[in-house]
Amino acid sequence: MTQTLKTKVLIIGAGTGGYVAGIRCGQLGLETVLVDGSDGLGGTCLNVGCIPSKAIIHAASKFETVAKAAGDGTLGITASEPAIDLSKTVEWKDGIVRKLNGGVAALLKKAKVKVIKGWATFQDAKTCRVETEDGPITISAEHVILATGSEPVELPFLPFGGDVISSTEALSLDAVPGKLVVVGGGYIGLELGIAYRKLGAQVAIVEMAERILPLYDKALTDPVARWLTDHGVELHLGARAGGFGDGKLSITTKDGEPLQLDADKVLVTVGRRPRTSGWGLETMGVAMAGPFVKIDDRCATSMKNVWAVGDLTGEPMLAHKGSAQGEIVAEIIAGHDKRFDPVTIAAVCFTEPEIVSAGLGPQDVAGRDDVITSVFPLAAIGRALAIEAGEDGGFVRVLADKNDHRLLGVQAVGQHVAELSNSFAQMLEMGAVLEDVAGVIHVHPTLGEAFHEASLRALGHAIHI
Repeated sequence: MTQTLKTKVLIIGAGTGGYVAGIRCGQLGLETVLVDGSDGLGGTCLNVGCIPSKAIIHAASKFETVAKAAGDGTLGITASEPAIDLSKTVEWKDGIVRKLNGGVAALLKKAKVKVIKGWATFQDAKTCRVETEDGPITISAEHVILATGSEPVELPFLPFGGDVISSTEALSLDAVPGKLVVVGGGYIGLELGIAYRKLGAQVAIVEMAERILPLYDKALTDPVARWLTDHGVELHLGARAGGFGDGKLSITTKDGEPLQLDADKVLVTVGRRPRTSGWGLETMGVAMAGPFVKIDDRCATSMKNVWAVGDLTGEPMLAHKGSAQGEIVAEIIAGHDKRFDPVTIAAVCFTEPEIVSAGLGPQDVAGRDDVITSVFPLAAIGRALAIEAGEDGGFVRVLADKNDHRLLGVQAVGQHVAELSNSFAQMLEMGAVLEDVAGVIHVHPTLGEAFHEASLRALGHAIHI
């Protein structure tokens, strides 16, 4: 027998967009039902993306630190050769995920959001059927928030399965592969490829573009490329992957030559696509923008009272974008006048070294003569040298309007610079000028001093260079 439910707000998907929308709806007193068919609340980010990948990256860096201390030692510290039991590392990572799953569940419960575990299929724009362990439920709602997220892109000639894995499986291996080939030189492939290199795997990267991280400018990616070269990672740029069999991946090199790469595992990270099939999107009458659901600056779709947030709505596919959209939609439904119109959505690559980009970059202002560009090296920052973060070519770069000194963009590359991203975004969002950054007394000794010095340098009077 089918149960029926009616609610003010129905949310599909409990990722960073959906669960934040649910919590905010609850805080605003809106009757809310959240439906999610995945294995754990929090979506891709919490379960098989942002959080677990950073846990594995952290463990890999710890392992590398101990490995450096073996033999001649480092910083006066010596240690025995380390060993890794990856199954125990994964168990630790899974514990973090379970803790966060529980935290999200508790927050939703506190907000009085009804959570239903099951896969939803829409019959029309405001009605869906959910298959649950206790039988089917039909839910109708006044407002629907779509937050179904995204999934890894699968190559037809390299289907997932066996030793061909996506980032999901790469985060749950029970042993470090002897030889790992990564297909795709974007941030996901590089983050995981670098982590496994630190853990002892022989790593090769196959990328169609002429350089790694092609969406970032070369100055930002050069320090990462140097790390890869210095640590024996094979780079096959301008190359195309082919089929995999008998422990070998076929590729075509930049010069058109066929080549076989030995591989115990092939990690395919060629992008993500919105999850638009399998849940009845076609019955809802919403307009599309290519593969994405089309929305306006209120996150409204073309169907009245149907909203969409997160990866489903297009680039950038970043967790913090989805969360911000989810919060705004909840407030709009509650009657507040809100718009999603950020000045910037900062992005971070947790590579070695890390990369941060907020606002406009050099490629966006090419040919303009009204832009000041100022670069300050981390090698001139005491804190960076003291934590070995100033020796890899890292820097902070500021772009500003030459006429009114308004900040246009801020980028950085270097160890631990991810922690500067919120400062960059905040200054851009507040419409700061160079004098604003220069006038803030930055704490010494911190990496953030490089942002201060880059702004001073743009004004023509850096202190420490």
